[in-house]
Amino acid sequence: MGDELSHVDERGQVRMVDVGDKKPMRRRAVAEGCFCAAEKTLNLLEAGDLPKGEALAAARLAGIMAAKRCDELIPLCHPLALDAANVEFERTAPDRLRITATVSIAARTGVEMEALTAVSMAALTLWDMAKAVDKDLRIEGIRLVEKSKESAM
Repeated sequence: MGDELSHVDERGQVRMVDVGDKKPMRRRAVAEGCFCAAEKTLNLLEAGDLPKGEALAAARLAGIMAAKRCDELIPLCHPLALDAANVEFERTAPDRLRITATVSIAARTGVEMEALTAVSMAALTLWDMAKAVDKDLRIEGIRLVEKSKESAM
């Protein structure tokens, strides 16, 4: 069967993929998603005036921490010592804030899950920080935007 999944063994059991024979490469992944809220809520968020405090700083840290601990959250992810993880925010409309996470490493496996997890956790943290002032929050469009790899040496 040439269509076997890499996370499934010959008996159909899930497993962690063995990447030991793969050559380490420089890898980078970028993910994004949108946090949607009322314009007034995003104004408060950007000014640092939400009742729970400075939401963007908290969300940035939560996203970075989540990327670093992805293997503890997603069962088959490899534990990785990331070279860099960054979370950025950009207001793209009165009611939309784009969250972008960029993660990089020199390793045998990619960092897509780490970037996606960073965006997800940053968005959830914003939700937690804003829920007291806005009951119509939404998180939308979390997706992988880019992934790349190149020789590490």
